Amino acid sequence: MTQPVTLGGRPMMPPPGAPAEERLIARFRSQAPGLVWSAALLMAVCGGTAYLYDNLPDGYENWMLLSVAGLLILLGVVIPYILWLSRTYTVTTRRVIVRHGLGARRRREMSHVRGYTIGVRRGVLQRMRGAGTITLTNGMDAPMHLINVPNVTLVHETLADQIEVNQILAHRDAQSTGDTDPVL
Repeated sequence: MTQPVTLGGRPMMPPPGAPAEERLIARFRSQAPGLVWSAALLMAVCGGTAYLYDNLPDGYENWMLLSVAGLLILLGVVIPYILWLSRTYTVTTRRVIVRHGLGARRRREMSHVRGYTIGVRRGVLQRMRGAGTITLTNGMDAPMHLINVPNVTLVHETLADQIEVNQILAHRDAQSTGDTDPVL
């Protein structure tokens, strides 16, 4: 029987037939270029409100100014920020997970073992920021889109490596058990 390969006392690969422990590789959010406009709106509303407070012509009240400023901040700053916070991407040693939604959270997963194609699309502004959109397609399910991924080349390489490692482990386990179809 062969001993598992270790690095610093931790096994790098599980022995044949043993389930691999799922480990977190990365958890991230998309880049938020739209929040730049929210920040500009916040500064403009705060500056305008400070300037106009107690300087309005007769017939207008300060509470009207504050309520309009509060509504603008809620619609243009708070809601976009919460929407950005509500979407997370997680890459583990077994799968890619996308979670999004405010009240009703939606979760979508794609397994590395089943394999998938990785498509990367980068617009001009995304290239300037080092971001891009990754599309994962396995041929059976609807494509999974990871939008405005920061450091897109690193994430792409990591996903490709995880597919390869999981395919190797599945093939090795299938050969050790005598199974001819390693894909689950």
